[in-house]
Amino acid sequence: MFELGGFLQQQYEQDLYRRRISCEGMQGPLQVCDGKQFLSFCSNDYLGLAADPRIAKSMRDATEQYGVGSGAAHLINGHTTAHHALEEELAEFTGRERALLFSTGYMANLGVVSALVGRNDEVIADKLVHASLIDAAKLSSAKLHRYQHADISSLSARLEKQTLSKRLIVTDGVFSMDGDIAPLPDMVNQLDRHKNTAILLDDAHGIGVLGKHGRGCVEHFNCNNEIDILMGTLGKAFGTFGAFVAGSEELIETLIQSARSYIFTTAMPGAIAEATRTSLKIVNTANDRREKLKSLIFQFRKGAQQLGLTLADSITPIQPIIVGSAEQAVKMSKGLAEKNILVSAIRPPTVPAGTARLRVTFSAAHDETQVDKLLLALESLA
Repeated sequence: MFELGGFLQQQYEQDLYRRRISCEGMQGPLQVCDGKQFLSFCSNDYLGLAADPRIAKSMRDATEQYGVGSGAAHLINGHTTAHHALEEELAEFTGRERALLFSTGYMANLGVVSALVGRNDEVIADKLVHASLIDAAKLSSAKLHRYQHADISSLSARLEKQTLSKRLIVTDGVFSMDGDIAPLPDMVNQLDRHKNTAILLDDAHGIGVLGKHGRGCVEHFNCNNEIDILMGTLGKAFGTFGAFVAGSEELIETLIQSARSYIFTTAMPGAIAEATRTSLKIVNTANDRREKLKSLIFQFRKGAQQLGLTLADSITPIQPIIVGSAEQAVKMSKGLAEKNILVSAIRPPTVPAGTARLRVTFSAAHDETQVDKLLLALESLA
């Protein structure tokens, strides 16, 4: 085996070393991790559905019918009636002709990009897109170009360079480390001027949260019909597991035939698909949860600004506190942990150098008293 110790030592010395914690029980604001109870502000369980008893019951009941494993890929005999029904319901929810389930959002992005573009094509990506989209572009062998984050003039300048190739613009809807939202209406306007170009929207952190019915960024901006390819995950606001891609009949059939991360992997368990059908019904009518989230976010931002903390420009449940150095981010995260509050320190290379942060995330399961407790702890650290 080749030498690895030098890399690990460097990660440790630069405050970039990643460590896991082991948590007991269900997701929720209060969690026991490594034997100690914490008030958690680092989960992506935005609507508080991961421990919802209705969804849990649906999954328990479904294991009686489908068991605990799918046993095969979708194209062999792992595709159950629960998978099929969920795909149809997701298509209706998103206002698309078809939807296709993937085992994870990472695999969905790998599958879509590598199936749609190749060596002679271009992927044009926001500079801060999720790692899966960058890896997807590399896997596809397409030429990868990056435009400045959420900068339409930078995107337009790239698109003005004439080409006969297909061009796929890829962007997060809600950016996972900043919490800001992609300028989708301005991006859509670019499509009117450039043929043979499409947009892939990774709305992992927007679906379920934004919009009156939780349909994400496209509902937030009222531009659903203009976005060609929508990817959403089920392990965040939906509280279950997996991902989906929604679009035209032609798109979904192309992915079934060509997306390697769909063809060559085991399907998610049918019981999870059935549980997600229950979750989808809840998400569709969860206006009270979305309104509560807005209230908690407003409470936190007002309090954090009074403390003089530097926040990202975000209206979403992702509320980063920018602290600068990795060392300071780790120090503050440890300080909060000593006060029984769990907030992750996010450091390079996940975010650009000099922008290390505490990534505070909110759930509809939190309450106002818990937000006040977080603010008091941050005040004492400041």
